[in-house]
Amino acid sequence: MWDIVANIYRITFSFAFFVLGYLMFLISKRGFRSKNAYGGGSTLACGILFLLFGFFNLFFPRENGLFIGFLPYPFSGFMVWWIGIVLILNLLFSLIMRRNIRLVEERKNNESSTVEKEEKLKPLQRYIVFIKSENPYTEQISFKMEAIRKAFHLSCFLILLAYYGFYFIPSLTSLINNSIIIFIHQVEWSYNILWGDVIAQYPYVIGDFHAIVDLTLFALIAALFFMVTSEIIRVLWGPEYSLFNVLTRAVLRNKEYNAVGPQIYLISGVIVAYTLYIMGLVPGSVIMTVIVISCISDALAALIGRKWGKHKVTCLNGDKKSIEGFLAGAGSAFLIGLVPLGPVYALIGALIFLILDYFPLLIADNILNPIMITLGIIIIYLITGFPIGWK
Repeated sequence: MWDIVANIYRITFSFAFFVLGYLMFLISKRGFRSKNAYGGGSTLACGILFLLFGFFNLFFPRENGLFIGFLPYPFSGFMVWWIGIVLILNLLFSLIMRRNIRLVEERKNNESSTVEKEEKLKPLQRYIVFIKSENPYTEQISFKMEAIRKAFHLSCFLILLAYYGFYFIPSLTSLINNSIIIFIHQVEWSYNILWGDVIAQYPYVIGDFHAIVDLTLFALIAALFFMVTSEIIRVLWGPEYSLFNVLTRAVLRNKEYNAVGPQIYLISGVIVAYTLYIMGLVPGSVIMTVIVISCISDALAALIGRKWGKHKVTCLNGDKKSIEGFLAGAGSAFLIGLVPLGPVYALIGALIFLILDYFPLLIADNILNPIMITLGIIIIYLITGFPIGWK
């Protein structure tokens, strides 16, 4: 019986990816029609990746030839419930925003004093007035907003904490797994009703390294569904309905008009790279290093280029960047990779980062960096057999 339940959850999980892929195709079509080739191409790439995620989750055998996909049962079930919660949360928020938009419009028609209006408005209503007072999409954002947007890249350190821990602090995923095991034994009778026998159905034991690997992936996919749901609502209904946009108070670039945002590009690329790890194609240390390079080096290149970039360079697609930004990005990529990867593979990672930064395609480098740097290291290793690290 519980094998059937596990397969139902796995199929539902894959179906969610297929739906996301379909929605990405629709959004990318809107992007291309609105002359946003960069956003349309990057969103289309995400749609293709989401379809691949769905097929991978259905057909990839991970343990003893069993097709368990990304996550073993019951975590595939937990993910389906999480997706449902995210959908309900975003729809409820959209309904709340719709009501507040109507109230703002009614006050606008009934009151004459702008000052009085602002004083009477609630925080959400003030946000609505702000975002509707001007075009939320702009070609150039301030350095302060650029720094705020790039602060999202610091989430790579949460991934490191989830996987490695920090000094005397064990990995967060290990702590979570241990806590789950203790909790379900305390409520064993109710757990057995919802998810099956705790001993037979729960896949990990206390201190299990497989739990660290799988729960880190769980966190990445859970974050993807939370952010991409809000982004789909932003594109289809408007930024004022987007929970993520309201929480971050983000100023949007023109490249995000009729396209999902860079945070979706980055986390999609990271999940692809992490999938190569769980397939056994690359060591975990390489993936964690690539994730940090993709996040930190990209942020440093953008911020240093904006703040101190004096020597401008025109890229192939017409974007204006700076030599200082290129040096900051490639240099930090080399330094980040030097200790865990060794000088040879650190240099390879830095060169790939530099190439993707200088030769921008219709696909965002946030998608390509984690994928191409990982594949570059794998290919060079397979061709040369040169050891990764300092061996």
